[in-house]
Amino acid sequence: MTRFNWNNPYPTPRLPVFARNVVSTSHPLAAQAGLRMLWQGGNAVDAAIAAAAAITVVEPVSCGLGGDAFALVWDGARLHGLNASGTAPAAWNPDYFRRRHGEEHGLARQPKRGWDTVTVPGVIAGWEALHAKFGSLPFADLMAPAIDIAARGYAVASIVARKWQAAVPDLHNQPGFAQTFMPHGRAPEVSEHVRLPGHAATLQRLAELGPRAFYEGEIAERIAAFAREGGAALTLDDLRNYRAQWVEPISKEYRGYRVHEIPPNGQGIAALIALGILEQFDMASLPCDGIESQHLQIEAMKLAFADVYRYVSDPKSMEVTPAQMLDDAYLKSRARLIDPKRATQFDFGMPHAGGTIYLSAADERGMMVSFIQSNYMGFGSGVVVPGTGIAMQNRGCGFSMDPGSPNVVEGGKRPFHTIIPAFLTQQVNGRDEAVMSFGVMGGDMQPQGHVQTVVRMLDYGQQPQAACDAPRWKVNRDFTLDIESTFDPDTAQALEARGHEIKGIDDPYMDFGSGQFIWKLDRDDPERGYVAASDTRRDGLAAGF
Repeated sequence: MTRFNWNNPYPTPRLPVFARNVVSTSHPLAAQAGLRMLWQGGNAVDAAIAAAAAITVVEPVSCGLGGDAFALVWDGARLHGLNASGTAPAAWNPDYFRRRHGEEHGLARQPKRGWDTVTVPGVIAGWEALHAKFGSLPFADLMAPAIDIAARGYAVASIVARKWQAAVPDLHNQPGFAQTFMPHGRAPEVSEHVRLPGHAATLQRLAELGPRAFYEGEIAERIAAFAREGGAALTLDDLRNYRAQWVEPISKEYRGYRVHEIPPNGQGIAALIALGILEQFDMASLPCDGIESQHLQIEAMKLAFADVYRYVSDPKSMEVTPAQMLDDAYLKSRARLIDPKRATQFDFGMPHAGGTIYLSAADERGMMVSFIQSNYMGFGSGVVVPGTGIAMQNRGCGFSMDPGSPNVVEGGKRPFHTIIPAFLTQQVNGRDEAVMSFGVMGGDMQPQGHVQTVVRMLDYGQQPQAACDAPRWKVNRDFTLDIESTFDPDTAQALEARGHEIKGIDDPYMDFGSGQFIWKLDRDDPERGYVAASDTRRDGLAAGF
């Protein structure tokens, strides 16, 4: 087991939480909802679903009933992966978008908001699959805290309020948005009391009828009718035909541990590629926040993204497999491209071919859950089904309009996805043992957050809250760099001197992400339980007993 330095060298108002049963989320009321299930005798999956339902109410900017989800579940003996990302409406293809939105740079124009960004919501099917396989309490019990919060109302937290206000200028004219999310004709202010009665009613129907009612019953019919009214492609058949998928996680060794991610269509493989490249360097010999360590991590991340943006899509459309992208010899060859003294603009390689919430829960019986759900950009598409609280995601933005891309838009296909849960295990006496469930929300920041925090914990022995609080950098899609205001100024200056182009932050929603971490303290002594951390960049809470 890694022996942490329990000191925290970074300014923070939070301390790690130690408990035998624990829930860590980006909002205190959601963490408490999950904790209620554990108090009632439920397990970590029950807690995760209850917390996920509650957070759609208290942090609707980041996730909602019309979003997507992924999960990694340690059942006490092995790891299971769940892909609950939605598929494109059957009618979608590049010609559909060309007819409706015209062309840009010779390709069909791709909207960012509105109905033509809405894929089938997967999150409720994700709750359904998790509960059917692992749940121990009745599904209605899991919905109860969220129903109560939505019906009685809650005081809006400070960071949620800021992000809510930032989204309104772009979304106030989208169908159904103002009716649900602009009480008094504006976004709510910090501490303002907000009730979401439509949201409560939908959750109550799911509690009474079961989660499948979202796809086949009255709720599905209301979604499909509103889509028809808006001239959208989404149909009742698209909803009826959707199911979440159990998948085999992908993984990579790093410093004697194994890091696990969900396979494509998600970008979790980017974290594994970057860690596989960093495995070739003696990171622990370099100062943690110094230029050499930070430069290597940034360059490894750029190499990873170069391949991910070229190859990752729905697995049925990929030209190469995840195994080929993670091949040791290939990653060693990619590592050799790094100039330790100079930033490089990398192209994709040739493998040998033959906005989001994250939460984590763990219980004293050994079950651990790494769970993430999202609307994508703040409030997703901006479309909200009247009277239901269902805010529809805009994951359709993840498709390409280029017919030559493996990620080209196609009916029934899953788009490239940014949200990724993660998990850490270690081999002990020939068998895998659970070590940590973790994740970092925030668009393209997510695999970068995984890499930076894993390196801090495994190479430098930083405890989870310190690794969470440490200043971060973010590689942008154009391979420029953003750095957090708390980043060491000498290291930032040295990065610029090595050729890294540092830009300002113009994204009020995604920023530098938000992590939740639960680390198992001692596999030989279950009574010691876990240590949990919750990111200070959100209103979150790690709570346990």
